[in-house]
Amino acid sequence: MTGKMTEIERWGRFELVLQGPREGNPYAEQEIRGYFGRDGQETMVRGFYDGDGVYRIRFMPGQEGRWTYRTESAAPELDGHAGWFACTPAEADNHGPVQVQDEYRFAYADGGSYFPFGTTCYAWIHLDEDMQRQTLATLAEAPFNKLRMCIFPKHYAFNSQAPDHCPFERRDDGSFDFERFEPVFFAKLERRIADLQQLGIEADLILFHPYDKGRWGFDAMEPAVDESYLRYVIARLSSFRNVWWSLANEYDFMEAKTMADWDRLLQLTQAEDPYGHLRSIHNGTRMYDHDSVVFYDHKQPWITHVSAQHWDATLPPIWHRQFRKPIIVDECCYEGNLPQRWGNVTGEELVRRFWDVAARGGYCTHGETFADEQDTIWWAKGGKLHGESPERIRFLREVLEEAPEGCKPIPEVYDVPTIGIEGQYYLQYFGIHRPAYRILDLPAGIRFKAEIIDTWNMSVTEIEEEMSGTCRLNLPDKIYQAVRLTRMVGRD
Repeated sequence: MTGKMTEIERWGRFELVLQGPREGNPYAEQEIRGYFGRDGQETMVRGFYDGDGVYRIRFMPGQEGRWTYRTESAAPELDGHAGWFACTPAEADNHGPVQVQDEYRFAYADGGSYFPFGTTCYAWIHLDEDMQRQTLATLAEAPFNKLRMCIFPKHYAFNSQAPDHCPFERRDDGSFDFERFEPVFFAKLERRIADLQQLGIEADLILFHPYDKGRWGFDAMEPAVDESYLRYVIARLSSFRNVWWSLANEYDFMEAKTMADWDRLLQLTQAEDPYGHLRSIHNGTRMYDHDSVVFYDHKQPWITHVSAQHWDATLPPIWHRQFRKPIIVDECCYEGNLPQRWGNVTGEELVRRFWDVAARGGYCTHGETFADEQDTIWWAKGGKLHGESPERIRFLREVLEEAPEGCKPIPEVYDVPTIGIEGQYYLQYFGIHRPAYRILDLPAGIRFKAEIIDTWNMSVTEIEEEMSGTCRLNLPDKIYQAVRLTRMVGRD
C-alpha cells in the first residue's frame, strides 16, 4: 500500500484527492469508487469529479481503529490507489450523526439525546457573503440546532433575486447544462454546512422544491437528471455528519413528478448514502381528502421520520399511530406580519404550538416572516431575528433537555397532553385552557414535587406542598402554562 498515515476523528471526514481525465464530460463519463475496510468489512462510497481534473472520494468513519482504502475506476489514473488511516476518538463536541432512537425520539450516534429545535432559512446560501455571515452570527446566539435550507434557489414571494451560482453549470446563453455540475456552488454549500456543524446545527437539506415558476427548470428536470443530481449531491455531502436529506419541500406541489417518482428518488437516496442519514419528505397544504390528511406513505422503510406541514398542533398523536415514527412539524405557520395566512401568527401563538406539539410527543420548527423594506425575511434569506418566540423556544428546549431520559406521551392522562415516565416524571401543557385547579391521580405512596411553568414569561414556581396519590393542585387564572411533576427521590 502507498500513502502516509493520516489520523481522522470518529465521524470526521477522510478525503482522497486524485488527478484524472479532463477531456469530454467527466461528470457523466467517468466514475470512481472507494472501498473502505475494517475488521474484514468493506464500505463502498462513490467519488465525484470536482472540476479542473480533480476527483475526490470522501468517507466518514464510524468506528475507531485502522481503516484501509482502495479505489476502482475504468480510468487508469484513478484506479488502484490504496492506503490506510487511523480513526481516533471523537472530540468532545462531536457526537456523530443524528439517528432515530425509537418511534418518538432521536439520538446522536454516540447515544446522547437529540431534541430537534429547528428553524427555516430556505435560500440563505444564495445570498451574498455578508448576509450569510450575518445569518451564521445570528444562529450562533439562537436556540436552534437544525436548519431547513434549500439546495436549489427559490423564485417565490420575498425571494426572487438571481443567485451568483447554481448546482449546474451555466452555458453562455444563460441556460443550464444539466449534465455538468458547478464546483464553485458546491464548495460554497460545503463551507456553510461545515459552519453549521461548528455551531452544533444539523443541516436539513431540501433536495427538490416547486418554487421555480419556470425560471430555471430545476423543478421539472428529466428523471435521469434527477438521479445524477442525487448521486452527485450524496457523493459530495454524505460524509458531513450533520446532514439530513429532505427529498422535497411541499412535494405535492411539484406537478412534473408522480408518487412513483418520489418512491424511486427516495429509494435511490437510501441506496446511495452509505451512512443512513435521516430521510424525509415534506407535504404542502393540499392535505385533505374529505376528513383525512393525505401524506406520503411514511410507513415506507426509506422514510426515517415524518416532516409535516400543518397548523393544527393536536395532530401528532394521530400521525404516530399511523406511521410509528418520530414527528417533526416542520411548518406550523410563522411568527410575523405578512399578508399571507402562513406568515402572520404572533409569537405567543407560535410558542403555544411548540409546547402543544412537544406535549404530544412531537417536535416543532420555527420560522420568522416580518415584513421588511428590502424583503430581508428570516424564513427566506436569514439575516437577523426580530420575533419574540426564539427565547421562549430556548426555554422549552431547556425544559425538555432537563427531563429524565425516556420521556414519551402518556395517553392515559386523557384530558391534558402529557409526556413523561409513569411514576417518575410528568410534563403537562394547558395551552389556551385555564382550569382553576387540577385533580392529579399520582401513584400512592410516591411523593412528587410540583412546579407551575409560565411558558411565555419563562418562569417556574415550585409548590410548597408535596403531591401524592389523588390530590388537588390549584392553578393560576391564566393561559399558556404547564405543570411539571418530578418524583422526590428518598421521600417515599
